[in-house]
Amino acid sequence: MSDDATAFVPGHITGFFSAHPADDPAVAGSRGAGITLSHGVTVTVESAAESVVTLDGTTVEMPPVETVLRTLGVSAAIHAESKLPLGAGFGVSGAMALGAALAANHVFDCGRSENDLVTIAHEAEVRAGTGLGDVVAQARGGMPIRVEPGAPDHGRMDGIPARPRIEYVAFGGLSTADVLSGDTTALTTAGETALDNLRTDPTLGQFMSECQQFARDAGLLTERVTTAIEDVSDTGGNAAMAMLGETVFAVGTGLTDAGYDPEVCRVHPAGATLESQ
Repeated sequence: MSDDATAFVPGHITGFFSAHPADDPAVAGSRGAGITLSHGVTVTVESAAESVVTLDGTTVEMPPVETVLRTLGVSAAIHAESKLPLGAGFGVSGAMALGAALAANHVFDCGRSENDLVTIAHEAEVRAGTGLGDVVAQARGGMPIRVEPGAPDHGRMDGIPARPRIEYVAFGGLSTADVLSGDTTALTTAGETALDNLRTDPTLGQFMSECQQFARDAGLLTERVTTAIEDVSDTGGNAAMAMLGETVFAVGTGLTDAGYDPEVCRVHPAGATLESQ
């Protein structure tokens, strides 16, 4: 047993998705595609008499993380740090759950495999209603395509072989739980169409095109997001909306060229990793 351990989990932007609920949270999930980011979440786990979760020094309620600890049968202090905003479409809760699983497994000698830990974090996210596909994407890295939904024993992954510079601007958050608990018929239909098109042409350009069409077809665009995407397009760039948040991401220098002051990162080349032990 170690005193502490730290894991890094990349942020994840979903460009489009279809929702696939199921009674078994390991089977439930989403199909779709997205981008993992070099901006992510660093999670440090320490043994503690009572579990507590902090994000950037502030104590927070984070049900997926709490479920991960209960599933592993441990009590721990979870300290997460990230420059990514919570609730704005960057998969922060999924990253915290996966990072907690990886680091707690080491601290407490739980003896779980990587797929077991990804499954535990995925199930915790599904149960909390905070995500359907972030965890499996963050475990893979790159530009993941979620071909089939669910945790590793059930889902199937592919990817787009591209690693561009990414810019993003976050205007605010959208409630993932509210969207996923409502009528997702139109959203899922749009997501299935986008995935079929992308698998036929798994390129960065096709991905961005499908993201833009999905946001329109699913009725998720807000005024600020629409304006930013159009501003980038007017300068010859390519931008889309992050799901689910009032966030715009662009490849290359699209947002900068359009006069915004974006955060800048890259596609993360690998998945979540245990950094120190």
